[in-house]
Amino acid sequence: MDTLWAPWRIEYIVRKKENDDCIFCKKPEEDADQKNLILFRGEHCYVIMNYYPYNNGHLMVVPYQHTSKMTDLTTEGSMEMMSLLSRCVTVLEKTMMPNGFNIGMNLGKIAGAGVKDHLHFHVVPRWNGDINFMPVTGHTKVIPEALEETWKKLKQGF
Repeated sequence: MDTLWAPWRIEYIVRKKENDDCIFCKKPEEDADQKNLILFRGEHCYVIMNYYPYNNGHLMVVPYQHTSKMTDLTTEGSMEMMSLLSRCVTVLEKTMMPNGFNIGMNLGKIAGAGVKDHLHFHVVPRWNGDINFMPVTGHTKVIPEALEETWKKLKQGF
Protein backbone atom coordinates (compact mmCIF):
# COMPACT_ATOMS: atom_id res chain seq x y z
CA MET A 1 0.00 0.00 0.00
CA ASP A 2 1.26 3.47 -0.90
CA THR A 3 1.10 6.23 1.70
CA LEU A 4 0.81 9.89 0.82
CA TRP A 5 1.25 12.21 3.78
CA ALA A 6 -1.10 15.19 3.52
CA PRO A 7 -1.05 16.83 6.98
CA TRP A 8 -2.81 19.97 5.72
CA ARG A 9 -6.00 17.89 5.27
CA ILE A 10 -6.44 17.32 9.02
CA GLU A 11 -7.77 20.84 9.50
CA TYR A 12 -10.63 20.04 7.10
CA ILE A 13 -11.26 16.60 8.60
CA VAL A 14 -11.49 17.63 12.26
CA ARG A 15 -13.10 21.05 11.92
CA LYS A 16 -16.59 21.48 13.31
CA LYS A 17 -19.09 21.06 10.52
CA GLU A 18 -22.50 22.65 10.67
CA ASN A 19 -25.27 21.60 8.32
CA ASP A 20 -26.08 25.18 7.38
CA ASP A 21 -22.45 26.23 7.05
CA CYS A 22 -22.02 26.87 3.31
CA ILE A 23 -18.37 27.57 2.57
CA PHE A 24 -19.29 29.63 -0.51
CA CYS A 25 -21.58 31.86 1.59
CA LYS A 26 -19.26 32.06 4.60
CA LYS A 27 -15.92 32.92 2.94
CA PRO A 28 -16.97 36.16 1.19
CA GLU A 29 -18.59 37.40 4.43
CA GLU A 30 -15.20 37.32 6.15
CA ASP A 31 -12.67 40.13 5.76
CA ALA A 32 -9.79 37.76 4.93
CA ASP A 33 -9.49 37.47 1.15
CA GLN A 34 -5.88 36.26 1.10
CA LYS A 35 -6.49 33.66 3.83
CA ASN A 36 -9.66 32.52 2.05
CA LEU A 37 -7.96 32.62 -1.39
CA ILE A 38 -10.51 35.08 -2.82
CA LEU A 39 -8.96 36.80 -5.82
CA PHE A 40 -11.75 39.07 -7.02
CA ARG A 41 -15.14 40.33 -5.85
CA GLY A 42 -17.75 41.39 -8.37
CA GLU A 43 -21.27 42.69 -7.80
CA HIS A 44 -22.98 39.27 -8.14
CA CYS A 45 -20.10 36.75 -8.15
CA TYR A 46 -16.56 36.30 -6.91
CA VAL A 47 -13.44 34.35 -7.90
CA ILE A 48 -11.82 32.03 -5.37
CA MET A 49 -8.98 29.52 -5.64
CA ASN A 50 -9.81 25.89 -4.96
CA TYR A 51 -8.29 24.89 -1.61
CA TYR A 52 -7.87 21.31 -2.91
CA PRO A 53 -6.89 22.00 -6.54
CA TYR A 54 -6.68 19.59 -9.45
CA ASN A 55 -3.84 21.76 -10.81
CA ASN A 56 -2.05 24.95 -9.82
CA GLY A 57 -4.30 27.90 -10.61
CA HIS A 58 -7.56 25.94 -10.19
CA LEU A 59 -10.14 28.72 -9.78
CA MET A 60 -13.86 28.81 -9.09
CA VAL A 61 -16.40 31.46 -10.07
CA VAL A 62 -19.14 31.56 -7.45
CA PRO A 63 -22.34 33.61 -7.21
CA TYR A 64 -23.02 35.28 -3.87
CA GLN A 65 -26.58 33.99 -4.20
CA HIS A 66 -26.97 30.65 -2.41
CA THR A 67 -28.61 28.35 -4.93
CA SER A 68 -28.06 24.99 -6.55
CA LYS A 69 -30.12 25.87 -9.64
CA MET A 70 -28.82 27.86 -12.57
CA THR A 71 -32.37 28.99 -13.30
CA ASP A 72 -32.47 30.80 -9.94
CA LEU A 73 -29.69 33.19 -10.95
CA THR A 74 -30.61 36.66 -12.12
CA THR A 75 -29.72 37.63 -15.67
CA GLU A 76 -27.12 40.03 -14.25
CA GLY A 77 -25.64 37.27 -12.08
CA SER A 78 -25.45 34.85 -14.99
CA MET A 79 -23.84 37.49 -17.22
CA GLU A 80 -21.27 38.40 -14.58
CA MET A 81 -20.47 34.73 -14.02
CA MET A 82 -19.68 34.28 -17.73
CA SER A 83 -17.67 37.50 -17.80
CA LEU A 84 -15.62 36.34 -14.81
CA LEU A 85 -14.99 32.96 -16.46
CA SER A 86 -13.45 34.84 -19.39
CA ARG A 87 -11.46 37.04 -17.05
CA CYS A 88 -10.13 33.97 -15.22
CA VAL A 89 -8.92 32.51 -18.51
CA THR A 90 -7.24 35.80 -19.45
CA VAL A 91 -5.49 36.15 -16.07
CA LEU A 92 -4.36 32.51 -16.06
CA GLU A 93 -3.07 32.80 -19.65
CA LYS A 94 -0.98 35.87 -18.78
CA THR A 95 0.19 34.63 -15.38
CA MET A 96 0.64 30.87 -15.71
CA MET A 97 0.74 30.29 -19.50
CA PRO A 98 -1.30 27.05 -19.65
CA ASN A 99 -1.82 25.19 -22.91
CA GLY A 100 -5.56 24.75 -22.34
CA PHE A 101 -8.39 24.73 -19.80
CA ASN A 102 -11.11 22.56 -18.36
CA ILE A 103 -14.12 24.70 -17.46
CA GLY A 104 -17.23 23.16 -15.98
CA MET A 105 -19.88 22.87 -13.33
CA ASN A 106 -21.13 19.80 -11.45
CA LEU A 107 -24.81 20.29 -10.60
CA GLY A 108 -25.98 17.98 -7.83
CA LYS A 109 -24.27 15.36 -5.70
CA ILE A 110 -24.79 12.61 -8.28
CA ALA A 111 -22.95 14.76 -10.86
CA GLY A 112 -19.95 15.08 -8.55
CA ALA A 113 -20.64 18.40 -6.83
CA GLY A 114 -18.54 18.63 -3.67
CA VAL A 115 -20.70 21.56 -2.52
CA LYS A 116 -24.06 20.47 -3.88
CA ASP A 117 -26.21 23.33 -2.55
CA HIS A 118 -24.22 26.27 -3.99
CA LEU A 119 -23.44 26.16 -7.69
CA HIS A 120 -20.03 27.24 -8.96
CA PHE A 121 -17.89 26.96 -12.09
CA HIS A 122 -14.43 25.40 -12.05
CA VAL A 123 -11.62 26.80 -14.21
CA VAL A 124 -8.69 24.37 -14.33
CA PRO A 125 -5.59 25.35 -16.31
CA ARG A 126 -3.90 22.48 -18.16
CA TRP A 127 -0.38 22.04 -19.53
CA ASN A 128 1.11 19.62 -22.02
CA GLY A 129 2.48 16.83 -19.88
CA ASP A 130 0.59 17.70 -16.68
CA ILE A 131 -0.63 14.11 -16.72
CA ASN A 132 2.74 12.46 -16.25
CA PHE A 133 3.94 9.27 -14.59
CA MET A 134 2.95 10.30 -11.04
CA PRO A 135 -0.85 10.01 -11.43
CA VAL A 136 -0.56 7.19 -13.94
CA THR A 137 1.84 4.86 -12.12
CA GLY A 138 1.98 6.34 -8.63
CA HIS A 139 -1.69 7.33 -8.34
CA THR A 140 -0.45 10.61 -6.89
CA LYS A 141 -1.11 14.17 -8.09
CA VAL A 142 1.72 16.67 -7.69
CA ILE A 143 0.85 20.32 -7.07
CA PRO A 144 4.23 22.06 -7.48
CA GLU A 145 3.45 25.45 -5.93
CA ALA A 146 2.01 26.55 -2.58
CA LEU A 147 -1.50 28.02 -2.74
CA GLU A 148 -0.32 31.26 -1.13
CA GLU A 149 2.32 31.78 -3.84
CA THR A 150 -0.18 31.10 -6.61
CA TRP A 151 -2.66 33.51 -4.95
CA LYS A 152 -0.04 36.30 -4.95
CA LYS A 153 0.67 35.79 -8.65
CA LEU A 154 -2.97 35.66 -9.69
CA LYS A 155 -4.13 38.50 -7.41
CA GLN A 156 -1.96 40.92 -9.40
CA GLY A 157 -3.76 39.84 -12.57
CA PHE A 158 -7.18 40.62 -11.16
